[in-house]
Amino acid sequence: MSSAKRLSVIQQSPAYWRVVIGNPPLNLFDPQMFAELNVLMDDIEKDKDLKVVVFESSDEDFFMNHHDVENRLAVPDQPGAMPFFGNWPKFVTRLAQSSVVSIAKVRGRARAQGFEFALACDMRFASKERAKFALIEVGGSSIPGGGGVEWLSALIGRSRTLEIVCSPDDFDADIGERYGFVNRSIPDAELDAFVDALAERMGRFEKRALETGKKMVNGRAGVPSEGDLWTSNHILQGVDLWPEAQHAFAKLLDAGLGKVGDFELNMAERLGDLPATGKPGGA
Repeated sequence: MSSAKRLSVIQQSPAYWRVVIGNPPLNLFDPQMFAELNVLMDDIEKDKDLKVVVFESSDEDFFMNHHDVENRLAVPDQPGAMPFFGNWPKFVTRLAQSSVVSIAKVRGRARAQGFEFALACDMRFASKERAKFALIEVGGSSIPGGGGVEWLSALIGRSRTLEIVCSPDDFDADIGERYGFVNRSIPDAELDAFVDALAERMGRFEKRALETGKKMVNGRAGVPSEGDLWTSNHILQGVDLWPEAQHAFAKLLDAGLGKVGDFELNMAERLGDLPATGKPGGA
């Protein structure tokens, strides 16, 4: 695992920070990225002038990807589990309840944990041409356990959440806007200027007003509690021990999961091409 920094913070102004995600070549979510995100939250919570944080990617193909399967950091009682992932509910709750307005500017693929991270942000603006969103877990005989079910159910309702969770397919920015998990689908050439203008505009208003407005909306919008997120996280850890999940994970690795190549670029299509997972020893 590279020791290079995963996050670069650009302070556009005292009120507005841009956080650029960069973990080449696939922008995989790994323990170092999670550690840096937690340090970032410490810095956000301590800053009295900061009002808006925009998360974006240095990679046009990947906003934030699924977790890094080569750095799962297994623990003895749960083979294949990720101890750092167990603290995810606390982190996204901090982000959702923080005093700043968080914006995901999505260009490229936001998959699994990357999609769930974008959903935990307060707003999402996405490239019409380049953004793709997917909860891929069911394709590996697992389930989303990082908040995807909770956030989507609050944003878009039962039936569309089931479509996204159970497909598992790519959803572009236009569909995201139509369904309601994307604020706006914006032509790629206009995305940066639009988000910058919005962040700078909000940064000119009083922080206490922005923070109070966010708290009021959170209280009425069905924002999941940390307890809700812990429940799904716990279920996921059990599901990943299923024999069929272990068998499916091996198939995904053989197909190219976590490696540079066609499978990562076209995962939704390739998941549909994989044979039925079956059970260990089966097809």
